[in-house]
Amino acid sequence: MLPGWVLFGSTIGYLGLLFAVAWFGDRKARAPEAIERSRPLVYALSLAIYCTSWTYFGGVGLAAERGWEFLGIYIGPMLMFTLGLPLIRRIIVIAKRERLTSIADFIAARYGKNPVVAMIVALVALAGAVPYIALQLKAVSASVAALVDTSGYAIGLDSHQLIDLPLIVSLSLALFAVIFGTRHADATEHQNGLMVAIATESVVKLIAIGTVGVTVAFFLFDGPADLFAAAGRHAEAAAALAYQTPPGRWITLTALSAFAIVMLPRQFHVTVVENRSHGELKLAAIFFPLYLIAINLFVLPIALGGVILFNGAGDADLYVLTVPLQSGLKAITLIAFIGGFSAATAMVIVASVALAIMISNDIVLPVLLRRNLVGARSDTTEDLGRLVLMVRRGSIFGVMLLGYLYYRAAGASNDLASIGLIAFAAIGQMAPAMLGGLFWRRANARGAIAGITSGFMVWTWLLFIPSLGGTDTSPDAGLILDAILPSSKFFSGHGSDPFINSVLLSLIVNTACFVIGSLSRNAKLIERQQAAVYIPQSENPRLLMRSWRTGLTVGDLKTVTAAISARSGCSAPSPISRPGAANRSIRARWRTPIS
Repeated sequence: MLPGWVLFGSTIGYLGLLFAVAWFGDRKARAPEAIERSRPLVYALSLAIYCTSWTYFGGVGLAAERGWEFLGIYIGPMLMFTLGLPLIRRIIVIAKRERLTSIADFIAARYGKNPVVAMIVALVALAGAVPYIALQLKAVSASVAALVDTSGYAIGLDSHQLIDLPLIVSLSLALFAVIFGTRHADATEHQNGLMVAIATESVVKLIAIGTVGVTVAFFLFDGPADLFAAAGRHAEAAAALAYQTPPGRWITLTALSAFAIVMLPRQFHVTVVENRSHGELKLAAIFFPLYLIAINLFVLPIALGGVILFNGAGDADLYVLTVPLQSGLKAITLIAFIGGFSAATAMVIVASVALAIMISNDIVLPVLLRRNLVGARSDTTEDLGRLVLMVRRGSIFGVMLLGYLYYRAAGASNDLASIGLIAFAAIGQMAPAMLGGLFWRRANARGAIAGITSGFMVWTWLLFIPSLGGTDTSPDAGLILDAILPSSKFFSGHGSDPFINSVLLSLIVNTACFVIGSLSRNAKLIERQQAAVYIPQSENPRLLMRSWRTGLTVGDLKTVTAAISARSGCSAPSPISRPGAANRSIRARWRTPIS
């Protein structure tokens, strides 16, 4: 055990450091030259908010049982920032052009800026974030309990203690998010101080887990070769290395993580809203995959070291802390704790800010405006801005309290990886509507509403409700999918995987309802206009076929007709309505194909 005053003093000191860094970042924002030089690196590091307690603690716990399977949630992000980079670039360009500030705004704007779509997406994002926030609270609380005997401080993990540690952590992080995440009513303004703090936390957690990994591999063992040789001689460690993850689970984890890197509210905020230039994204496309590789480099060695040291016993999620503690390395243990605390706080702070923006813009304010409650109390723009900030600050505390309540109801019953997968499956329900809206012009708001709602209901039934009872998934999903898809057992490996079945069933229902709902009526004018904004003309198959048939455009024909008329001395209407635009039109050429 560590002395309580050391642990709590270090935690308070680290929070004070974050406040100082965020304040410094806000001050530096007043010096444009300094910001421009450091901004690309800060942006690239802020993307590592994807690596939360799930990475820091849960990845080690999963590796101790299933070997290499933990890599599944990182393959998707790597693919998105390499092969999928054009898609991310297009999403950023659209969001900047339309002044969109959240994933709810992005999806709703595609479907004619439909407020119902925005509200549903915001609710789904909130439901998915609640288990994820509970995951962070569970990780921090379990870390403190593993290192300090809190009974002497009237601090405990259960609510019967005088000081409820998870609740204190929740309120502290909510206060930080309010101070540095709700300075401006305009959500398109960049949160410079907050992003600098998040980038700093990315560095801290990388150094911390690297320190623990080097200690395990080179001090507790004589290098990685010796460690893996010892693992081969140990029954539990050898079983973890030999574990064969079914192909279906690899595919599911990769797909869900690819969706999450763009659709998680916090990831959309740092990737899209906080982006300022293509240069930042270009650096991130190189830096972020390398960061993911670096932070996961020692996950398996730490897991194997923990299995060997504890002979397969103990809480594998906490091996990052308990392995150096058991070895008498208290300084390394404290560094490991600060890294885990950093991984948790970064996610919670940005997620609560992003969710607060959606709750205020897409749920609370539309209701107030519809009932004329805003107009009666806010006569000026300044009054309305003040109201927006109040709603967002209240939403941050509300989101944190929901995460705390979920932690109390179910967080202690499930391991960290299971809770994280439940959250990813919820966010995945946005994928058909979002990706379909980027590639299918016929998609409309009715289809988006039907798809997201139906998929979310299946997720609630098969994943969320069972998690409240302490189980990962509902066995009903396996029975249903075995009847619908007889090949599901082959897809899932030896026996049916309830989690994969639940995810597949929810996405199948979601996609089917999305397609049927979109085909049930024609798109409205505003939906067609927004489809033209979201989908480049070259990606419309019908237009591609027309372009293959002929390279002539309406603009070409009008230009040629005007030239022929001028040579023959006949008067003809100008093909260009604005004076002086003829030459520009000939150079640029109109891109409207002949219909």
